[in-house]
Order: sequence, then C-alpha cells, then structure tokens
Amino acid sequence: MTNTRLVCALLIAAFLCGCVGKPSRPSSNPAYPKAKGVTRIVQYNVGVFSKEIENSIPMVAAMMREIGADAMSLNELDSCNTRHPNNQLADLAVAMDGWKYKFGRAMPFREGAYGVGVTVPEDILESFIIPLPKGNGLEPRACVVVETPGYVLASTHLDYRDEPSIVIQAKTINETLAAKYSASKKSVFLAGDMNSTPNSAVLKELEKKWEVISCRKNTFSAENPHECIDFIMVLKDGPKVKIVGSEVPLEFAGGEVAVASDHLPIFVDVKLR
Repeated sequence: MTNTRLVCALLIAAFLCGCVGKPSRPSSNPAYPKAKGVTRIVQYNVGVFSKEIENSIPMVAAMMREIGADAMSLNELDSCNTRHPNNQLADLAVAMDGWKYKFGRAMPFREGAYGVGVTVPEDILESFIIPLPKGNGLEPRACVVVETPGYVLASTHLDYRDEPSIVIQAKTINETLAAKYSASKKSVFLAGDMNSTPNSAVLKELEKKWEVISCRKNTFSAENPHECIDFIMVLKDGPKVKIVGSEVPLEFAGGEVAVASDHLPIFVDVKLR
C-alpha cells in the first residue's frame, strides 16, 4: 500500500471509530420549524428527570436543542437532596451549552430542596422568588421570576389537591407580578404546570391579568395525553407581542417524550416588540 493510501485508510478508520455510539441528530427539527426572529419559550414539567429512567437530563437537553428552545420554564426540580444529590437545573443549564439559570425553592426536601426554575441563554439581570400560600393544599409552592435583556419570564407549579387554595396561589402571582411590571417596557411571560384545566376557576383567576398564548392541546400524561394543564401566558398590561405559533412537540430524534417525563413539553413562538 502506498503512503497516500495508507494515510487515507487511517483517516477513514479514525472517522468511523469516532462515529460509533454517536448517532446523527439534526440541529433543528423539521417537524417544528422556527421562523426567523422569533423567541421560542418552552414550558416543561420534567418530573425530577426520573419518572421513567434514572436521569433524563441529557435527553431533555437534546430534545430542547433540537427544537431550538430559547427559554425554558421547568417544574419538579430536585436540588442537592438525598433523592438526587445534584442541582438538576444547573446540570441541565450546562447540557444546554452553558445557559444561565435561577432555581426557585418551593420547599425543603430530603435535606435539600425541591422547586421550579428558569434557564435562558442570555444574562439574567434580576431574579426573585414568590412564595405561594399553601392554604389547604398538599405542599408549599413557589413562582420564580427572571428578567433578561429582552423579556421577563416567570415559572410556577401550582398545587393540585384543593382548588380554592390554588386560586389563592394564582391571585398571589397576579397581584405580585402585575404590581411590579405594570409599567414594564419588556414583555412579561408566565409559564407553568397549573394543575388546572382551561375552564377551571384557577385559569379564570389567572386570565384576569394574563392572556393564554399557548395552544390548548393536552400535556398530561406523556403516555396518554388527556389533560391540558401546562400553559404559557403574557401579561395583558405589558407590551404586546406577536404570537407566531404554539405546539406540543411529540417527535424527536434525540429522545422519547414518554420516557423524558410524565408531562409533554409545550412551546410558544413570539416576536418581541
């Protein structure tokens, strides 16, 4: 074999070896095209990344990169507890190629914490947590808020056991965020697992201050979608946005929705003004 052929053979072998175990994944999912200039906001109850497998963080990150997520509201996160000793939101942010993040502790849990979070690729200019009243609900809840250079995004996960208590949680969010951002020059979004359907008293309370901009497709359960309980909203008194589209994505090359969590992700594409 000549030197040239030997070099070529070695290069081909090295290439093939490097591809083993690394299936090709699209950089974007053609089933969910994203128009130029839009911001794709995702709401996803990730079920502590362990409803079906031990750790779905790499899978969820691959799925979110695949659909071109620009911001994520995440629910059911463990942080440094005995169930999951890692900071799950921090690990997801790393898997998203170094995104910024803010975790909102809803309650202490197994020597650590459990709560909600937001992760974005931009710098976070301000962040804070709104503790939500428990009432007669099952457990404490919270709403975490981040401000980026272009918008504000809040994430929450409301209780599910006692509707009057959930309405009070919704009212607390309304009063706090409407008061703080009534004069905001940035669009303000609220996303979360509301544990309530579109015609519920909880949604009616939220809609006093927010416009639901996500589609009304079912998001729970991932295996058998039969309830629409995950929503993305925009503050009515804030700057208007153009709603380009919304979808509950089901098809991924980089993961399986029925394995990643017991909820389905939902996204909205908006053009900020």
